[in-house]
Amino acid sequence: MPINSFLYPAKNVPTAFEVANLCRFNDGDSAYMHKTCSSAFDTDRFTISVWCKRGALGIETRLVSCDNADGSDDDFLKFDANDNIEFTIYDGGYTGKLITNAKYRDVSAWYHIVAVWDSANGTAGNRMRLYVNGTEVTSFSSDTNPSSGANATFGNTSHPIEIGRRGSNGTQYFDGYIAEVAVCDGQAYAASDFGEFDEDSPTIWKPKDVSGLTFGTSGFYLDFEDSANLGNDKNGGTDLTEVNLAATD
Repeated sequence: MPINSFLYPAKNVPTAFEVANLCRFNDGDSAYMHKTCSSAFDTDRFTISVWCKRGALGIETRLVSCDNADGSDDDFLKFDANDNIEFTIYDGGYTGKLITNAKYRDVSAWYHIVAVWDSANGTAGNRMRLYVNGTEVTSFSSDTNPSSGANATFGNTSHPIEIGRRGSNGTQYFDGYIAEVAVCDGQAYAASDFGEFDEDSPTIWKPKDVSGLTFGTSGFYLDFEDSANLGNDKNGGTDLTEVNLAATD
């Protein structure tokens, strides 16, 4: 038997994945990030994964958004004014829309939200999906699934992707903390690709390493590790530009 496995069995236990960094978004500072893709996203398949901790309730706050100047195209993931989570694809009309019945008002908790757009899926109810803390949400006050193969304008080459606000009118700034942002172009992932339940405390949902996932041509991964470049795309693509964010954030 190897000496270290006999005397030091803990050395054989894999180290759990830990998130060391996050980014603070203060709505009073009008803080956000943005980038415009040089190559358009897959129009019928993408996944957004965000870990967040809320700092303000009862107001509309966007996590991830992509809209044009006049708002006629507006694809987003946000908390609405009633503290529900909303995932909407609005491209000249409501192509798809999910609003949870559940309200998310715990400002002491981290929420992991995964939004999946998969309009080519053969099952109509699986063309838009939402997961919160590892569990798929199935109860909605609004549940409009897209027609088969419907196109989204999310991530096209003329609409910027923004983290922390609505771009067309500079509103709905997020207030709180955001960590581990993964936006995957051309992929329909599940929550289990980004997190897992703790073996010892099976009700606790925790993040896992996403560096091995496929981010596609224009997807990106923000781990906020570099305080001098908070918008750094860890996946190696074009970085996001920070606005009203400082190294102390």
